Amino acid sequence: MTTPGLDDGVHEAQAKPPVTERRLHPVTPLRRAWAPVAVLIGWAVHDPDQTQRQLTRLTTTTLLIALAVLVPAAALYGFLTWWYTHFAVTESELRIRTGLVFRRTVHIRLERIQAVDVTQPLLARVAGVAKLKLDVIGTDKKDELSFLGEREARALRAELLARAAGFAPETAHEVGEAPARELLRTPPRDLAIALLLTGATWGALAAALVVPPVLWLATHSLWTVLATGVPLLGAAGASSVGRFVGEYDWTVGESPDGLRIDHGLLDRTHETVPPGRVQTVRIVEPLLWRRRGWVRVELDVAGSANSVLVPVAPREVAEAVVARVLPGVTVPPRSALSRPPRRAGRCVPVWWRGHGLAVTDAVFAARHGLLRRSLALVPHAKVQSVRLAQGPWQRLWRLADVHVDTGADKTVTARLRDAEEAARLLRAQAERSRTGRRDAPPDRWMA
Repeated sequence: MTTPGLDDGVHEAQAKPPVTERRLHPVTPLRRAWAPVAVLIGWAVHDPDQTQRQLTRLTTTTLLIALAVLVPAAALYGFLTWWYTHFAVTESELRIRTGLVFRRTVHIRLERIQAVDVTQPLLARVAGVAKLKLDVIGTDKKDELSFLGEREARALRAELLARAAGFAPETAHEVGEAPARELLRTPPRDLAIALLLTGATWGALAAALVVPPVLWLATHSLWTVLATGVPLLGAAGASSVGRFVGEYDWTVGESPDGLRIDHGLLDRTHETVPPGRVQTVRIVEPLLWRRRGWVRVELDVAGSANSVLVPVAPREVAEAVVARVLPGVTVPPRSALSRPPRRAGRCVPVWWRGHGLAVTDAVFAARHGLLRRSLALVPHAKVQSVRLAQGPWQRLWRLADVHVDTGADKTVTARLRDAEEAARLLRAQAERSRTGRRDAPPDRWMA
């Protein structure tokens, strides 16, 4: 005698394909073998005097023996950490098992994946491998698989995005990587000129050139000069050469799974801006860029580290890209932005003229800045809360600030508005946010 329900469950369990665990690329142990060496280097840098005293006591034979022990130990550590790292894609999750002494298993539900980025540092590009980084809803830290073969990384990325979109496991392999249509490419010449016309670049360089000589004249201490000058030179390099290398050949493409961003001269990065997860878009216009009509587009994405959409582009081109990342949104022209009342100059002299506000059917738009203008656009559906703030000096002049909080833990503020206008704006924005969330389309991949 058999039980139909029980037999069906047994057959279903038997029909499920077994989960196949995979290892990372064989080049991975070479990367992880550096961990013990890095610990020793960190100890040496932390206490250089003690390190120097210990090294002077060691003979050449002792150093050779230490190297003969350290190199195989580092190689063994790299091999074992690679051997005990596995990953597998099941019907509902991506499972990652790591740990040599302490085991750690990560279960990432596929429907929670919002972006999968492929990055290739310089040495990884030479070796033909890539790193897979995953943005997961509800987590701040990215989980990653490093390293995979370049083709395997792209195939796994396509499979994960297809599974996150709702494709069945048996068809996800056949979907492949979605095609992309190029929207924008930043010429290296424009990027270099834009960096030269950025005040932060020259400010950091001026500080790196002026501060060390002043410290030397004041202290005559070489260590003080080095301890201050090296970080300043690093900051100057990061704001100029570092940005040029990182934003080189910046390309934005449109695909069914979102906007694709490719960039990097040495380390190549392939990122995805997830559809429906963008909380705020900022159009930044530095003072020296205005004559050329250039702007920079930044964004806040919930649970993601993506912060730049367009490093530099003509304003009309940048607005066309914004229209793709925020469907149905039109960037308000300057004439549509209303300034605060003139009495706001009693609270913030001169700079009050840089503030502006426009509220359309789609977005809450607030501008600030005179030298470096920044226009923030928040879709009504992404507003989590709205607040009114009024200090004692603002109460005296009947002014108030309206703060709009987004899902990316960021705030956009309309400053120095008339108090009665701010109260009306508070009530109206709360209603617009409620109806916007009700009418917003679902955040789905490949819609």
